[in-house]
Amino acid sequence: MDRADKGQQELQKTSPHVTASPTVPVTSYTKTLKGIVSGGITGGLEICITFPTEYVKTQLQLDERSGKARRYTGPINCVKLTVKEYGVRGLYRGLPVLLYGSIPKSAVRFGTLEELKRRSCDEKGYLSPHKRFLCGLGAGVAEAIFAVTPMETVKVKFINDQTSANPKFKGFFHGVREIIRVEGFRGVYQGLTPTILKQSSNQAVRIFVMETLKHWYRGEDHHKEVPMLINGCFGAFAGLCSVYANTPVDVIKTRLQGLDAHKYKGTIDCAIKIYKYEGLRAFYKGTVPRLSRVCLDVAITFMIYDKIMFWFNKWWPY
Repeated sequence: MDRADKGQQELQKTSPHVTASPTVPVTSYTKTLKGIVSGGITGGLEICITFPTEYVKTQLQLDERSGKARRYTGPINCVKLTVKEYGVRGLYRGLPVLLYGSIPKSAVRFGTLEELKRRSCDEKGYLSPHKRFLCGLGAGVAEAIFAVTPMETVKVKFINDQTSANPKFKGFFHGVREIIRVEGFRGVYQGLTPTILKQSSNQAVRIFVMETLKHWYRGEDHHKEVPMLINGCFGAFAGLCSVYANTPVDVIKTRLQGLDAHKYKGTIDCAIKIYKYEGLRAFYKGTVPRLSRVCLDVAITFMIYDKIMFWFNKWWPY
């Protein structure tokens, strides 16, 4: 038995409301607060590591040239052309946009997740399979509305603008001001519906897979810590499952948030036009770079998040 478990047992002797379960907070909102702080730290670290693959994925999804040869033949070609034209730093064009948004996005996601888990677990700290799915779904909806939609819209427009012949945006905040000036506040909330669909399905699949795998690993011992590397493997598999489940939604979302979004009347119209003019395979454009990014992203996210939460619970067991 490690020191953390002994500490939890001693705490239980003095307070009957304290539980050592990893899914139930020792006080009403303590774990929710820990989730917000841990999530914010996790989001900032993760995006700095994985941004180049997000850049390539977005470029491939925006590469639609009717009647003309496409600019990129694949992810490797996209990387080569970007480095040739802009240098290695070109793969980080638009990073501030994602960095500014990733911290609140991750904070909202994990804070909501911990709160929903707190309300959904039974007295033994067990989270049933359907509740795992619903908790992930709720976390995805919250992050889509409060963080992801405006962040993603600005990111796509910024990357699209920076690779055009005559860039209009001088920086992140200038870009946001210009978007709002030209398109109004609605301009940073384009693609809200597909973003909610994407994030809710993403987190529902990922959280369900992660919680199920961790439950399988722990067996009957709900207090058992899952090693960091095993958490990473579980996260990579959860990311893979989510990619194949919702890449079509991601493609539609990207098109609706791009500079050419005016061509589409809405989510359904965008889907119809993609299918009509580009075929079914177009819904899976960018899958390879997205797959590599998401698997790495989810693996890193859960490795960092679970470790930070472990430290929090060890140093702040209230």
